[in-house]
Amino acid sequence: MSQKNIRLEVMQFLEKNVDSFVEQYLIPVEKIWQPSDFLPNSESENFYEEVKELREIAKDLPYDFWVVLVGDTITEEALPTYESWLMDVEGVDQKTENGDNGWAKWLRQWTGEENRHGDLLNKYLYLSGRVNMREVEMTTQHLINDGFDPGTDRDPYKNFVFTSFQELATYVSHNRVAQLAKKYGDNKLSKICKMIAGDEMRHHHAYSEFVTRIFNIDPSEMMLAFQYMMKKKITMPANLIRESGESIGAAFEKFSDSAQRIGVYTALDYVDILQKLNVKWEIDKIGNLTDEAEKARDYLMKLPARMTKVAERMSIPNEEQLFKWVNKPSLV
Repeated sequence: MSQKNIRLEVMQFLEKNVDSFVEQYLIPVEKIWQPSDFLPNSESENFYEEVKELREIAKDLPYDFWVVLVGDTITEEALPTYESWLMDVEGVDQKTENGDNGWAKWLRQWTGEENRHGDLLNKYLYLSGRVNMREVEMTTQHLINDGFDPGTDRDPYKNFVFTSFQELATYVSHNRVAQLAKKYGDNKLSKICKMIAGDEMRHHHAYSEFVTRIFNIDPSEMMLAFQYMMKKKITMPANLIRESGESIGAAFEKFSDSAQRIGVYTALDYVDILQKLNVKWEIDKIGNLTDEAEKARDYLMKLPARMTKVAERMSIPNEEQLFKWVNKPSLV
């Protein structure tokens, strides 16, 4: 039997538990928070006062902070690209003669939860008065137009490694922004980012559990898929980000520099996430591996130390670089 067919069988086997995954890792619509829970109430007579207070506090947040917040928002807003990619994964069928495929059901409900993130952050940015919303909106449209290729093909094993990694990375980013917002006195924004980070961690637990279960069924091929993704390096969802008039991906390095400069997401965080996945999946204890998979395990075990040395030698420009997204401080 081909590896493709084996993967399909594994996905069909795991699909039997999709309902329990949904119940354990996702929250019913009526119970989960919604963006309006954290924003000024437009139906209230105090709406204008609440918006004024939000804008006053926003004035004190530094430039790089706004760049990172905008970049995180745009990344969340490009959700249609991620859903369409995952819906094409082997073993995911959007509709069948017998109704919804279980994996399609999972992905739709995961998308429903993720959709709230960009919605909430976008509204906050709009009310803050600190950003050029038209430029932000153009960047978002470009990012969706330009597509996204994480290098996973239609392989569910590689895709679940990618989502396990990325959900933890987005948790780190949103959680750090929450900490900085609190430090700068914006408790409302801090709570917003904290709530989004909580969702991301919950989603990380789900996707990493899928990988754990695949390791139990098909350990060698799962190990090789993990190695493949780490050798290739995990592609950041915003790696093709650009401002209006720029070429594809032109703004990503500047955005990454801003994130590293204020400590929101760094090269060392990337290494830390890899190490956490090694530990979570207990790859040092997995048995019944082929010789090739044993070599892959050895590579993965040694990789964090190697990458740490590289990360520690990286230098980040000290000066802020201006973006069309964020109004210059002198204009605020």
